[in-house]
Amino acid sequence: MHENAEDPDVERMPADDELFGALVYAEKHVQALRAQPLEVQQAATLKRVQLWEYLREQTEIHQARAVDDARAAGVQWIELAPAMAVSAPSAAYNKAKRMKAVKLTDETPRAHHVRRTPEAVLEAERRLMLEQAAERRAQEAAQRRHELLVPVATRLLEEREALLRDDDVDYWLEEIQAVLPHCRTPLQMVSLKRYLDAMLRALTKLEKHRARPVALTEEARLALTAALELQREARDRREVDSSANADATLPITP
Repeated sequence: MHENAEDPDVERMPADDELFGALVYAEKHVQALRAQPLEVQQAATLKRVQLWEYLREQTEIHQARAVDDARAAGVQWIELAPAMAVSAPSAAYNKAKRMKAVKLTDETPRAHHVRRTPEAVLEAERRLMLEQAAERRAQEAAQRRHELLVPVATRLLEEREALLRDDDVDYWLEEIQAVLPHCRTPLQMVSLKRYLDAMLRALTKLEKHRARPVALTEEARLALTAALELQREARDRREVDSSANADATLPITP
């Protein structure tokens, strides 16, 4: 905008990555836009307001990190108070919590920033910790299931001749056989699990249709039981994680 307005000093405007200096420049040279259409002047001022708001939020995020680092280094709240321009340790603590509200969101559909109160920040932090703990548990459980997935699928393939099969079962067995030797990445593991689940559904459907067990030998029965148990554990884990996420939304009890 300043270039289009032929601001004679535009070359002195700081670079794009020096936002504070650029905003101070725009403030000092606002007169350079007076000859521009009103909508240009309005857009420029709104952009300045927006960027100052962004800059304010960034300073609070970085100051909050500095406070966290100071606390980790053993600095007491009474020492932080004057550095944070407050008069008491409790005021420094509350200000630090309010600053963290910038990067925390609530549970509304639009995920607004939490209210700038220590209580609201503590609640948001508690919910975030519960969500992170649930995510870690889910990842650990997924890793354990992945470690079992390959041997379970391999065992089923080895017993395929002792399984009652139809076209659907054979199709999914072939898909498993194709992906199994290359199962290394999480995406490949997800594909293997999807194929195994589909094959188990096809076997269950076939067993109901034929009204007889699809496992024709004891070894095949054990292999099928292991696969079904792994599938059941995964389903139970999803239910537990859903319950944990629901608990994270509950209010803190006194």
